[in-house]
Amino acid sequence: MPIDNDYFKNRQKENKGSNNSSNNGGGDFQPPFEAPQFFKNFGKQSGIVYGIIIIIILLVMAKPFVIIESGQVGIKVTTGKYETEPLQPGFHLYIPVIQKVITVDTKVRLINYKSIEEMSGYDSGIKINPAINILDARGLPVSIELTVQYKLLPHGAPTTIATWGLSWEDKIVNPVVRNIVRNVVGGFKAEELPMRRNEIAVLIEDGIRAEIESLEGRPVSIESVQLREIVLPSKIKDQIEKVQVANQESERVKYEVLRAKQEAQKKAALAQGEADKNRIEAQGRADAVHIEAKAQAKANDLVSRSLTVKLLELEQIKVQGKFNDALRENKDAKIFLTPGGSTPNIWVDTKDKSRDSSINR
Repeated sequence: MPIDNDYFKNRQKENKGSNNSSNNGGGDFQPPFEAPQFFKNFGKQSGIVYGIIIIIILLVMAKPFVIIESGQVGIKVTTGKYETEPLQPGFHLYIPVIQKVITVDTKVRLINYKSIEEMSGYDSGIKINPAINILDARGLPVSIELTVQYKLLPHGAPTTIATWGLSWEDKIVNPVVRNIVRNVVGGFKAEELPMRRNEIAVLIEDGIRAEIESLEGRPVSIESVQLREIVLPSKIKDQIEKVQVANQESERVKYEVLRAKQEAQKKAALAQGEADKNRIEAQGRADAVHIEAKAQAKANDLVSRSLTVKLLELEQIKVQGKFNDALRENKDAKIFLTPGGSTPNIWVDTKDKSRDSSINR
């Protein structure tokens, strides 16, 4: 497609005409684009702009502010002097070069005293120290493993850091823990330690707490002390195991004796119960016979008292009347008189010959 050059030809003519006019002293020429006034004056104000930019860059690089998070406090240091009032969590400004802010942790921290072969892992709030080696009351080596929980108190943090430095844990907590543990455990024999574990744990915690919290200003608070392990020498372990086996056997024998004794007591109780039962039954029967005999005797006594002379005569008359009736029916009847008159008369009917003959004999 052929290029249309009319536009360029016209522009060339206009440019030539403009050049001729300018050469002839014409002043009506206007440029097609005019820069803003700001850029026209930039050359005059460039020093101020560059200065502001440099100041902003320096402020950003110097970072004259700090953000303190929860569980921390800030300590402002001005020309090397620690301010006594701690900075609480939040946003704080300071003057670079002249001032600086040290951030310290006030959350609960741990020191684990444990065997070296078990030492592993890392946490900014957890320190791992070797187990505490001690000689017992007889000079035998004992190793103590424990965990100490503590924290830096916020209100006194500037004074604590100014006095003890940033390594305050190794200067306040660690020496006291080792000293108290050695003093407490060193007063016991190795074989006593497992049996008196709870007592020893209380003595260690109370001793550590009392000594650390009695420091001026009370810089540190002890949250807890946990006795985790008492590592004894091998021969002491063997001795304790033998004693435990002997104690278990002794307890077993005591149990068997107690059980046999209880079984014998049970049998004796059953026998005693059976004997008591028989005795009670016999006593009951005897009491019944006695009561019956007593009642019979009383009845006899009543009967004997009721037998008067007249009553006996009456009874004799009744019997005599029966005899008379019998004689009227049988004139051969025989009458016998009993001596003493206790029985009025006895008669026998002699109509029975065999009976009569036996009487005669």
